[in-house]
Amino acid sequence: MAGKVIKIDENRCSGCGACASACHQDAISMVNGKAKLVRDDYCDGLGKCLPACPCGAISLEEKASAPKAPFACPGMTAKSIARNENAGGTTTQSTQSSIHSSLKQWPVQIKLVPPTAPYFENANLLVAADCAAYAYGNFHNDYMKGKITIIGCPKLDDVDYSDKLTAILKNNNIKSVTVTRMEVPCCGGLETAVKTALQNCGRMIPWQVVTLSTDGGVVEG
Repeated sequence: MAGKVIKIDENRCSGCGACASACHQDAISMVNGKAKLVRDDYCDGLGKCLPACPCGAISLEEKASAPKAPFACPGMTAKSIARNENAGGTTTQSTQSSIHSSLKQWPVQIKLVPPTAPYFENANLLVAADCAAYAYGNFHNDYMKGKITIIGCPKLDDVDYSDKLTAILKNNNIKSVTVTRMEVPCCGGLETAVKTALQNCGRMIPWQVVTLSTDGGVVEG
């Protein structure tokens, strides 16, 4: 299957590692002091590593890439791939026949919510990855009920949420914070932003992280 993937000129590469840090897909690793595309099937072709390279050693090219992993999610772990293969490539999640929405406010995107919105006062806050509600069938009942829910994807939004989250925690009496993230590496940015906000808000707030698998299970939390 054709698509865009990055190409690294090792002669230009200085070995600084900036591109590997910028890659949320774990497609680039440092090998013998040089950046190397170790998994072209993980490369999403968006080229976010290009501006991170100070040497101009990275370019995009059309290439017949390797077949994508089952459920084709960049950053998918070997454990989750095995689960999907054992399930024949499909999974099911038992849910109630009719589930009412537990959403208590609008908007829900982290980038859009005002930090001083009245619904944040005395709230139990849920900070969720965009994909979480799609992966976990009973997400509303098990995680959203009784909470104010805000969602984001640090990879697609290309933003550090920590300042906005810090403002929310500082300006409101938040009772607790729950993070629901996916097991893929790019979701680490969401968890890191919440941890930074908790450290910067000046208060001790109970918090927990729930990690969901790409086939709808709970990995941790």
